[in-house]
Amino acid sequence: MSGFEGSYLGAADKISPAAIMECKICWTPYDPAEGDDYRQVEPGTAFRDLPGDWSCPNCSAPKAQFMVLEDPGSEAVAQDRKLEEIAQRLTSDFREVWHASMRDLPMVNKTLSVEAVGFQVWNERPLGVLITPWFMNLVLMPSEDDNWSEIRPGTKDILNFPSGDYEFIHNTREMTGAYMACSLFSPMFEFKTQMQAVEVARAVMAALFDPGNIADTDRAADIRAAREAAAAPANDREADDGPERETVPTRRAIITGGLAAQAAAEA
Repeated sequence: MSGFEGSYLGAADKISPAAIMECKICWTPYDPAEGDDYRQVEPGTAFRDLPGDWSCPNCSAPKAQFMVLEDPGSEAVAQDRKLEEIAQRLTSDFREVWHASMRDLPMVNKTLSVEAVGFQVWNERPLGVLITPWFMNLVLMPSEDDNWSEIRPGTKDILNFPSGDYEFIHNTREMTGAYMACSLFSPMFEFKTQMQAVEVARAVMAALFDPGNIADTDRAADIRAAREAAAAPANDREADDGPERETVPTRRAIITGGLAAQAAAEA
């Protein structure tokens, strides 16, 4: 975090013990890791724990005239770090699957790699997209207060988003732990590059929270059409005299919810 609006004004609840403050009069910083030799403040003393009469060692401005320069311990930074840790753990877990058992299977797109994209907090739970060479899924992780240990893998839940209702399936892995997944694509042969897949994943995360997509969330017809197309003999598909099929997924191609992938389609 860099600089909340206005001055510190004694609002200790807005900063963490790690907050680095800056005098808005002369721009002198106070770093808790260094303390203040001039005022004999020991290193490790948080800004909010400084004596009430402490002032800027350079211009004597009071504490209330200091602003946040950087706060590595702020709630937002801590949340981002947790999301990054979750994404890294998920990625490491499925990279192991990729190298251990999936690499030589015909259903994989070897131009792609495992990547967690767009993770954010939704209803206090981490939510994002997991890309692998064999699928793209929305993935929902439990919050710190959730106990999903009793939930049986394969159990289904319908979750409501601004764009509609989506079916998630519970699962668990030793490294990842319990999670829920909503299938977006499988297999992944529609994607020619990793960048293309990432662009679609980001578009999914944006469209998921767009009420304008709610009309597309009756997915039965799309799912049925996709399955029939996949089951059709190759020569029947080639004989189609209609317009050439797009090689990049479009809004209607994301059959789990009509989620917008238009940006990737235009790339």
